Amino acid sequence: MAYTRLTTSQQAQYDQDGYLIVKKFFNTEEIALLYGLATGDDTMRNHAFDLNDQTGKKTRLTLWFTPGDDTYGLLTRTERMTGAVQDLLGDGEVCHFHSKLMQKEPKVGGAWEWHQDYGYWYKNGFLYPDAMISVMVALTEATQQNGCLQVLKGSHKMGRLEHLFAGEQQGADMPFVEEALNRCERVYVELEPGDTLFFHSNLLHMSEANLSDKPRWSLISAYNLSYNKPFREKNTSCITPVKVVSDNAILESAPTSLSDQTDFLRKENEITLNVK
Repeated sequence: MAYTRLTTSQQAQYDQDGYLIVKKFFNTEEIALLYGLATGDDTMRNHAFDLNDQTGKKTRLTLWFTPGDDTYGLLTRTERMTGAVQDLLGDGEVCHFHSKLMQKEPKVGGAWEWHQDYGYWYKNGFLYPDAMISVMVALTEATQQNGCLQVLKGSHKMGRLEHLFAGEQQGADMPFVEEALNRCERVYVELEPGDTLFFHSNLLHMSEANLSDKPRWSLISAYNLSYNKPFREKNTSCITPVKVVSDNAILESAPTSLSDQTDFLRKENEITLNVK
């Protein structure tokens, strides 16, 4: 499929609001392929771990760094994905920091506290938050009922807030969050499969527990510009320019899962990464 780069008005909206939703960024066939692969992927399942919220509810996720030639890697390296990231971050070489498959299951999927991605990534030694972005691709429907993401519009302009532990997560300093809630519009990011959310590393966001009978699965990829070299992060994917593939690569290649040689994150090492 041919992809048209983001418009100047879309870029301006991202700069103003701290996020941008692009409807049907990936088509039905692409999402069906990815979701079907993810739900039956033994390697993905074997490398998943749970994180508890403050009530003990769990969200399951798998996180890895270097994008390969598997179906997930191809999606994160497509011209449309990297082109959109380039449009929003500006000059510099686009690099893939990490991707994670979020598996918020019915009835048991836990909440995520109010936080900023850069609240975590600052501790990895990244100096420039404007050079970093997260991209969420909805693999299932995301609604208020199944714990969709909530964002505070324009909160990225407040800069980085301090982050403290809340359960097994880190959340932004609540007095600052409460003041932000008084000043910024809260937006429930409801998405259809294939819709994609781009959001700034300092945007405050959270999600409620999934108390519905429907799952909420998403693929979230974090990108960085190569000049933003961290002084504490050991993994080099974040400063390695992405090897871009055509937008047709997802469907033209055989469905392929991650391998056991993929550089997965282990739970004991997740403390300084935002795992949403």
